[in-house]
Amino acid sequence: MLGFIIFALLGTIAAGTKWSTATWTPNLALDLEGGTQIILTPVADSGEEVSSAQIQQAIDVIRQRVDSSGVAEAEITSQSGGKIVVALPGNPSEETLDLVKTSAQMAFRPVLAIGNPTPTDTTPTPEPTASAGATDPAAPAPTPTPTVAAEEPSDEPTKAAPDNPSDTAYYITPAVQAEFDALDCTDPANLTGGTNGDPDKAFVTCGQDGSAKYILGPVEIEGARISSATSGLNQLPSGGQGNLWVVNIAFDGPGTTAFTDVTTRLQGLAATPPLNQFAMVLDGLVISAPSLASGVIIADGKAEISGTFTRESAASLANQLNFGSLPLTFTVESQEQISATLGSEQLQMGLLAGLIGLGLVVVYSLLQYRALGLVTVASLVVAGLLTYSVITLLSWLQGYRLSLPGVAGLIVAIGITADSFIVYFERIRDELREGRTLVAAVDRGWERARRTILASDAVNFLAAIVLYVLAVGSVRGFAFTLGLTTLIDVLVVFMFTHPVMQLVARTKFFGQGHRLSGLDPRRLGAPEGSARYVGRGRVVHGPRPSGVDDAPVEDAVVEDEPTPRVPVAVGGGTAGLTIAERRAAARAAEQKATTSDAPVDAPTSESEPESGRTEGNEH
Repeated sequence: MLGFIIFALLGTIAAGTKWSTATWTPNLALDLEGGTQIILTPVADSGEEVSSAQIQQAIDVIRQRVDSSGVAEAEITSQSGGKIVVALPGNPSEETLDLVKTSAQMAFRPVLAIGNPTPTDTTPTPEPTASAGATDPAAPAPTPTPTVAAEEPSDEPTKAAPDNPSDTAYYITPAVQAEFDALDCTDPANLTGGTNGDPDKAFVTCGQDGSAKYILGPVEIEGARISSATSGLNQLPSGGQGNLWVVNIAFDGPGTTAFTDVTTRLQGLAATPPLNQFAMVLDGLVISAPSLASGVIIADGKAEISGTFTRESAASLANQLNFGSLPLTFTVESQEQISATLGSEQLQMGLLAGLIGLGLVVVYSLLQYRALGLVTVASLVVAGLLTYSVITLLSWLQGYRLSLPGVAGLIVAIGITADSFIVYFERIRDELREGRTLVAAVDRGWERARRTILASDAVNFLAAIVLYVLAVGSVRGFAFTLGLTTLIDVLVVFMFTHPVMQLVARTKFFGQGHRLSGLDPRRLGAPEGSARYVGRGRVVHGPRPSGVDDAPVEDAVVEDEPTPRVPVAVGGGTAGLTIAERRAAARAAEQKATTSDAPVDAPTSESEPESGRTEGNEH
């Protein structure tokens, strides 16, 4: 199974290199490869000074565009003087560069239709056919229906003029409906924004989070008409403060008049949702689409937006509205190619550190486990091949880029993976010390080791998730590779290391405990005839009887010898013995000493019949 997975990964990459843009090496991030740096200056259309909060919101808009376009490891920061620095790794396309430079606008549009984010299947249902059976030879042959090339849906309205901006019969043309049906808001490419649409026509777009798609009417209120937007707890009719987070929005003079007209019309459409909703569109994506409360007409230009807000989401919406109140134009100050911030030298040093660490692990494994260390080496090779294949595949399909912190995560993974093997091997050696055969030791050692391995990897994976969620920038690259290699470690141990151990346990070299195998029971402190602890304070002397290797140790036969043999470790002393074996050895030594100090019985009197002694000897 593991071989099939590796073959599928490598085969997919090979196919991608031939028929697509895939390569055999992963893409590198900005710190290792360099890229394009663009310096933008946000300028308000009204000439007002741009605040730091609006600059931060502009950075969020640009990051939404860049991330949705599939560019990973981009750096977007603010600079002194109100400038925004956008650094994109590699050679970004002109489309991506245009997304960065495009101005962001806000508008209020009426909602005409809402749908699920996935494309709508509009394939017509085929006409029912007669059941299969004998045909009438006298029946005339059917005349073939001539085929006509499919025509583009019409974009012409069915009426001369709309009754109002919520007139679905006018604005939802066949072309608009076809565009709405085909739109897939689960595709990140459709969440880049940057396209605001014709303000006088219907507009098909997605929600900013990709949870729904919309058909919107023409623009009724521009974002510049927003006077202010704040978030806070709701005010009760009695004048007190409630416990619901809301967003309060206020319009200027022209905006108040327009908003009064909008709310008056939407109240008349309360019975036909979603026509009673209006959408707030920022950078071509719907950030909120609230409905009007029943019987409410807002004439003072002050509205309260409520819902399932948290403190953070309410503040985020208020910031977006404030950003839309001051339309910004991004002026490109400079655009240039930049070299890698760290360069290939740091990458080479990182790879060298990884190779040194890998070499030390291999040397330690061979010294500690002898031939058994080759299983560790093979497992590390398989884990490395899997990791490299997955990262290369993600680099092609998801735009992932490997940064220097990501390389550090891969180096740390060497120790994590080797630790899993050590836990497993030591469990097997413990079972051999108790007198089990290698086949039984592998099975029983796996039962004990896998719980420890899963617990350890679960902690590592949880740490990687927390670090990825809470961290920003290149630190997330470290967390990503750490989590990825932890999952691969579990896969390799369960699907490669353990099956290989089951196979080598049945070989003569390992099964009979060759001195170079690393699994020689005598070298592990379990010589032939030594005592074995079988649980519940009991000790068995001598080798395990044939045929009971797989039986529970509690079922072993306990010898009741008056003077048990003392277990001795290889080389003398008590090294390699368990606590129970040491106690048994101490008791045996004490009993032997007591016996040697006891008085010896007097010899048998000569009056005893000689025949009695002879008869006893013959018996």
